[in-house]
Amino acid sequence: MKLTVAQLARMIDLSAVRAEVEMAEVCRLADVAKQYRCVCAFVMPCYLPELKHLLADSPDVGIGGVVGFPSGATNTVIKAAEARQQAAQGATELDMVINVGMLRSGHNQYVADDIRAVVDAAAGLPVKVILEAHYLSDEQIVRACGIALHAGAAFVKTGTGWAPSGATLHNVALMKSAVGDKAQVKAAGGVRDLDTVVAMIRCGVSRFGVGLDSGINILQQCAALPDGAVEV
Repeated sequence: MKLTVAQLARMIDLSAVRAEVEMAEVCRLADVAKQYRCVCAFVMPCYLPELKHLLADSPDVGIGGVVGFPSGATNTVIKAAEARQQAAQGATELDMVINVGMLRSGHNQYVADDIRAVVDAAAGLPVKVILEAHYLSDEQIVRACGIALHAGAAFVKTGTGWAPSGATLHNVALMKSAVGDKAQVKAAGGVRDLDTVVAMIRCGVSRFGVGLDSGINILQQCAALPDGAVEV
């Protein structure tokens, strides 16, 4: 199967979620997301109203918000409030960070209740649960996937991009085997070129979270191929 640039863009969540992001980058993010018709654009919560304004003429580009970002250790009540506020501000998708420490401590019910509170507060918006896999063993990744599934997650996601490492072929394949067809897998953190994207699609990834420059690079690499499409 071949993917065109347009089809590939519909698998890309273009993001600007670093601590030092300025308003100028948010404007550029919106411009590039509209140019390629990326499936969604993600910003830190303070920029969400501006992103909604910038994308007002492009309803096919989703508006992404982040919850409990980047540590995941925010109190559950605050996470739920974040989800409600961002939904009210126009977010169409929410990526929440799992409570990594509680998961590693074996407090599965706490982790489940934390995710469920955000899913409920999102009121039907798809919630992607960020596992921050860099800090987890294989057993913990599989357990986290199971908890996320039962709590109503639409996706499980490798990482925030803030940890020392992010998506790996091993992690995405493990996550896909854990969720099967019951949820989708999003790869984020270190996805910077087309070869990596292709390899991860073959492992079952259906969505990618990439920074602005990496997203442009990936899409331009695809466009530069002889027929403007990549074999996956």
